[in-house]
Amino acid sequence: MTGAAVTLRDAEPSDLPVLLGFVRALAEYERLSHEMQATEEDFRRALFGDPPRAHALLAEQGGAAIGFAVWFYNFSTFEGRPGLYVEDVFIDPAHRGRGIGRMIFKHLAQRALQSGCARMEWWVLDWNEPAIHFYRGIGAEAMEEWTVQRVAGEALVRLAEGQGGSAPLHPPLGAGAPRPA
Repeated sequence: MTGAAVTLRDAEPSDLPVLLGFVRALAEYERLSHEMQATEEDFRRALFGDPPRAHALLAEQGGAAIGFAVWFYNFSTFEGRPGLYVEDVFIDPAHRGRGIGRMIFKHLAQRALQSGCARMEWWVLDWNEPAIHFYRGIGAEAMEEWTVQRVAGEALVRLAEGQGGSAPLHPPLGAGAPRPA
């Protein structure tokens, strides 16, 4: 299988067990297995529902899946155009260092441009130096001035019910804060 060409193809419903296996492997690599809750049915709804909420592709060699990517489209109000958000890319460790990640990102960049996207974005854990080095090599820039914010689980439910935690509904005015007109 080492000499066989690597191909990329869109995932199909029959690929759900393989996709879920890659997501579990990614969660383990990222030391986040305790957060892994997704099921095949979750992926079926997200990837193949009407409308699909995300998209996936598989990297294959000799008919065997060796990697995957999941992405979705977001929107930039500043650009006035969509963006392609790369949720996950994972290559089986035995196949890393052979250009497959670059092949996947090139493919996603082509999709982004064909879809009129202004940019591609993704997150990376700050300790994942091999990935950060790879991303710099393909031209990615860290968005150092931004921090990720998340509301999930019970906090999401409380917010939806109007109980959004202990923060005031309006930020307090402090030194240097703009005063309402």
